[in-house]
Amino acid sequence: MEIRGLIFDFDGLILETEEPVYRSWQEVYGRFGQKLDFATWATIIGTVPAGYDPLDELEALIGHPIPAREALEAQRLQQELDLIYARQPQPGVLALLRDARQRGLKSGVASSSSRSWVIGHLTRLKLLDYFDCVKARDDVRQVKPDAELYFMVLRELGLEAGEAIAFEDSSNGVTAARQAGLFCVAVPNEMTRSLPLDHANLRLDSLAEMSLDELVRLARARMAA
Repeated sequence: MEIRGLIFDFDGLILETEEPVYRSWQEVYGRFGQKLDFATWATIIGTVPAGYDPLDELEALIGHPIPAREALEAQRLQQELDLIYARQPQPGVLALLRDARQRGLKSGVASSSSRSWVIGHLTRLKLLDYFDCVKARDDVRQVKPDAELYFMVLRELGLEAGEAIAFEDSSNGVTAARQAGLFCVAVPNEMTRSLPLDHANLRLDSLAEMSLDELVRLARARMAA
């Protein structure tokens, strides 16, 4: 089966947003003499945590309500955005998108973040026009590690699972892609490098590590085996 499309995660894969989010929360916890446990945080990377609120967790740790909670969260969010807006797309992203367009491959995004978040950043980074389809948590009932986002993107692009390569940086994302039947390339960032990603078909240190032609040949060979 020919490879006819590429499907990308967004956060941590196209744009490194995950470390700024974690860093901003670390600072908040530090103000109260607490440490944000990375093992707990790692479980929510690449998904939307049901019932998990870092501020609720902090209040439980310190044993009392946080003063001016809304103002504190607004300050944290501004710090997060300042850190994210200072970043450029991850290495290899633009070259891979350009190569895909030149070869006539379709490109899509499957993200557990909100549609406004993904579209906003893709527009700011001048990457939106490279994608034929963008699906986010607003479009599905279940986000990753459920495979619904991937199934929706495949339908939108008119592709079978065996005709696309998925790119993910998190364990939750890899699980979703594999459950959808896709050949999945894990490209971890500093936040996810130590997480279990062995269920991916291939692991790279960067999207710049391997050319599109090499990726397609490898995916075809692995799927035919």
